[in-house]
Amino acid sequence: MKYREEFERQVVREDVWIPTRDGRTRLHARIWRPADAVTDPVPALLEYLPYRKSDWTAPRDAQRHPWYAGHGYASVRVDIRGHGDSEGTPGDEYDAQELADGVDVVNWLAAQPWCTGRVGMFGISWGGFNSLQIAALAPEPLKAVVTVCSTDDRYDNDVHYTGGAVLGIDMLAWAGTMLAFAARPPDPTVVGADRWLPMWRERLDALEPFLHTWLDHQQRDDYWKHGSVCEDYDAIGAAVLAVGGWHDPYRDAVLRLVEQLPGDRVRGLIGPWSHQYPDRGLPPGPAIGFLQETLRWWDQHLKGIDTGVMREPLLRAWINDPVPPATSYEEMPGRWVGDSNWPSPNVTWDTRPLGTDDTPVLVRSPQHTGLDAGRFFPFGNASDLPPDQREEDGRSVCFDSPVLEERVEILGRPRVRLRLDSATSRAHVIARLCDVAPDGSSTLVTRGVLNLLSRQGRDKAVQWSPGTYEDVEFELNGIGYAFPPGHRIRVAVSDAYWPWVWPHGERGELRVVPGESAVLLPVREALDEQVPIVFEEPEQAPPLPVTYDRPAAPAPERLVTHDVAKGEWTLEVDPNYGGSRTYPDGLRYEESARETYRIRSDDPLSARAVSEWRIRLRRGTGGDEWDAEIMARTELRATAAEFVMDSRVEARANGETVAKRAWHRTTPRTSG
Repeated sequence: MKYREEFERQVVREDVWIPTRDGRTRLHARIWRPADAVTDPVPALLEYLPYRKSDWTAPRDAQRHPWYAGHGYASVRVDIRGHGDSEGTPGDEYDAQELADGVDVVNWLAAQPWCTGRVGMFGISWGGFNSLQIAALAPEPLKAVVTVCSTDDRYDNDVHYTGGAVLGIDMLAWAGTMLAFAARPPDPTVVGADRWLPMWRERLDALEPFLHTWLDHQQRDDYWKHGSVCEDYDAIGAAVLAVGGWHDPYRDAVLRLVEQLPGDRVRGLIGPWSHQYPDRGLPPGPAIGFLQETLRWWDQHLKGIDTGVMREPLLRAWINDPVPPATSYEEMPGRWVGDSNWPSPNVTWDTRPLGTDDTPVLVRSPQHTGLDAGRFFPFGNASDLPPDQREEDGRSVCFDSPVLEERVEILGRPRVRLRLDSATSRAHVIARLCDVAPDGSSTLVTRGVLNLLSRQGRDKAVQWSPGTYEDVEFELNGIGYAFPPGHRIRVAVSDAYWPWVWPHGERGELRVVPGESAVLLPVREALDEQVPIVFEEPEQAPPLPVTYDRPAAPAPERLVTHDVAKGEWTLEVDPNYGGSRTYPDGLRYEESARETYRIRSDDPLSARAVSEWRIRLRRGTGGDEWDAEIMARTELRATAAEFVMDSRVEARANGETVAKRAWHRTTPRTSG
């Protein structure tokens, strides 16, 4: 990593309040811009998040916003309404108020004397989501977007549902995380010593667990269509650079965006990365000079400079070379390839039957199948990626290819077609594509899920008629991967995948006809790239001098235990978002979290998930000390007929309780 301390233009930083259209609520913003921008105006870049610019994202913000400012942009970081230091109360993710406020911010930025009137938006995850969504609202100044690790489909490619199935792991975990995050107070040094506590009480009174809303909408309805730009790609007029990583769950959005948006205003980039910006150097690498790459995008679309970025291939993608299974890779071996169209003429479909026998095969997986799935959101931590899949394969039914005689490269979204019958009216089917080495080790390449209730569309729940065979087909997540000679391609089929997929309420089984089933592989011709795809080395502004704690007795990030007598399996997870740290202004931020997932091998109704959080913010000593603490707990379980949710939050200021909130909620299981 190269840290750049001197730039062509001197950088100044200022904190400002931005008004919104309601006339009552202001959003707090931090702006880095060239010192001479009032006399030599520049375009503005906006990153718009609920994650608190004063502490949680401050280290990341310091790496990129000053860098953009030094290259001739006003780079702006805004806290969403009701979060961080902004006024108002928190709402649902990507709700109409958030997006309307975002439009107001874009228009405000364009009207400033230091701005040329042209604005770009960027962000990763939440910030990537709302960049696309605000672009679909088409505020006139917004000309370009860089969206990283985001989605165009809030129902089928987010943290709530996958393949029409309830995402057990992040439906609960992310709802619990956001309950704790939304409960954090504003900073008195920003909003005032007399205002912060009333503002905090107002936020706490307005809290409502996201989990309630998400489980109230178990099919793809108008709630999920809101904010899903796939409903109308034509609404996006801004130029879009879509970026993802093969170890990020949102990577398929890149493939859809380059297919659906006009080629003169979209480019896609997919590397080997996790749910991180591609320049941070977190596993798996290699990292790239991402800021330089995005600068080419901004200069092209906000300054009218021909940087050559629109002459790049429509899609630049990394093809992973085969690797032994591991939970972390510092760098993935592989190579960059480019395709000027998507779908690509370089990719053809190779249909491979799962067998020749028409005798049905029984699929009846233990309920703890899926414990070796790895983290839903790999974050660059040591235990994130799936380990050797041999144990998972043993809990599934496996269909292996003959030993490969030549290298097979795939790029895109494989599909699985199954002729099957279900013994119950509700069931899931999960398919994993694995690379099996001669020693028997099994590396997970990609996977996909189908809730059989949603086989006729995600907007409906159609029960299965047991005793009836049907053909079902579903996509696996996109991947670029090379299977080497001497290995086998494995399709592993299960009807359970805990805790990624919340089980249906009754124990079932599937019967699959191998001779009438197949895997469809998007095989890419192994072409030599006419123009090599290369990137600069990562470069950032100097890091913020933050002191990070080393845990006195670190607990495992992921711990699986098995109570043999009870037949119960427990997965404990530390999401490890950053832990506790101290900032240069003296702010002490303490953070600890634990997720726990339990299930018995033979009982789908034993599934239980718990998220627990503790956050503490402190500054000063003695009579001048500010000390705010939040404890949050969220639990999800289910009966055969309904989901059961229990949540609670306790907030304390200087040791005294400010608020206690508790919720108990049930909702019918319509398709989950």
